Amino acid sequence: MKIQVNTDVHIEGREALVTHVSDTVQHALQRFKDHVTRVEVHLSDQNGDKGGHQDKRCVMEARPEGRQPIAVTDDAPSLHQAVRGAADKLARAIDSQLGRAASSERSPVKPDVE
Repeated sequence: MKIQVNTDVHIEGREALVTHVSDTVQHALQRFKDHVTRVEVHLSDQNGDKGGHQDKRCVMEARPEGRQPIAVTDDAPSLHQAVRGAADKLARAIDSQLGRAASSERSPVKPDVE
């Protein structure tokens, strides 16, 4: 699973931040590693230099193999909280999508009744 981290102009994309984001995503999506090819993470500060509460945003988009991309967003007071929140939401969304797919693949075909 490849993880790509992007930041806006108000966030310094230091190596420590990229490492933290990658570790968080890998931990949250560990059980889906064979199903997800790539995760794109977009970090932004909605208010820039003005500051503000809940102004850090993390958008994550996962690309499950053979399926449509899944995107989630989380806003929080800090980048670390936004990343954690988005990673948790993404894990639930992937679980839901893969669970629905597995359920429909297992459901028996109803025979035609004459």
